[in-house]
Amino acid sequence: MKQIDDYVRAAVRDSTRRSYRDAVTHFEDGWGGLLPATADSVAQYLATHAETLSHNTLKSRLAGLSRWHADQGFPDPTKAPIVKQVLKGIKALHPVDEKRAKPLQLDALEIVDQWLIHQAEQARLDQRFGDLLRYTRDRALLLIGFWRGFRSDELVRLTIDKTDVVAGEGMTLQLPRTKTDRQLKGTSYPVPALSKMCPVAAYQDWLAISGLSHGPVFRGIDRWGHLGEAPLNAGSIVPLLRGLLESAGVEDPEAYSSHSLRRGLASWASASGWELQALMEYVGWKDISSAMRYVETADPFQRAKMERLLQPVSPRLAE
Repeated sequence: MKQIDDYVRAAVRDSTRRSYRDAVTHFEDGWGGLLPATADSVAQYLATHAETLSHNTLKSRLAGLSRWHADQGFPDPTKAPIVKQVLKGIKALHPVDEKRAKPLQLDALEIVDQWLIHQAEQARLDQRFGDLLRYTRDRALLLIGFWRGFRSDELVRLTIDKTDVVAGEGMTLQLPRTKTDRQLKGTSYPVPALSKMCPVAAYQDWLAISGLSHGPVFRGIDRWGHLGEAPLNAGSIVPLLRGLLESAGVEDPEAYSSHSLRRGLASWASASGWELQALMEYVGWKDISSAMRYVETADPFQRAKMERLLQPVSPRLAE
């Protein structure tokens, strides 16, 4: 049975499992709901939190409750028409502007990159091995995260065993599953070697300094400079990134999150003339709406495009 349990557990991402557990806890302990729930009680739960929780959070709570009922063999109350109508009404009466992370622009990326290079070299000269480890790791994480547009959970799940490097050309990162990989086929991500801010060279530097040859790529480093065995926690990426930005002197570091890496890449690629379809294929977006949420255009009102399309006024009409 243990083997079956292991396979069942592997079918659901840890973050999703935590989200389901949090939903059930919030319904029972936070609100006082009873399980198994009725459609009316779930609808009342939604109404109670309509003004305090976002629409996406409410949907996440419903997913957790739905999963609990399915696992326990009870009818799913979240699929009832009354629940769907209440959720739709909440979205209509309580629209919320989506908060988006500030994109990390290329000039800010270069500032942080140069700061990390300088700090790593100083740590080497001062023989502060723990700091050298940390700066080298953070540089590899930052550049791979930006140039591949990775989420936090994707960065921490990278392994050396699933990474192939062709020196001077690029490397291929493989993840056994991703958020959009519903069939669990695994996805390979090519990463180019670049003339500056190179993610491939940064990765090779990290392996050379750390001496790692297998296991997680990005790991914790304790206060004494000891490298851990376990991968970084996905929740640590945002404070790590903000700390780097603040230390390097980038303004308003709290406006950035791990999504800033993906938004920064998407905005840079769009401004540089990438076709949207090519960008979607590179990052792994399945639909245009997902892609457009990340693209920050320099001409939000499309003024330049409109001006190009305007025809000169005919002299006859101007008379």
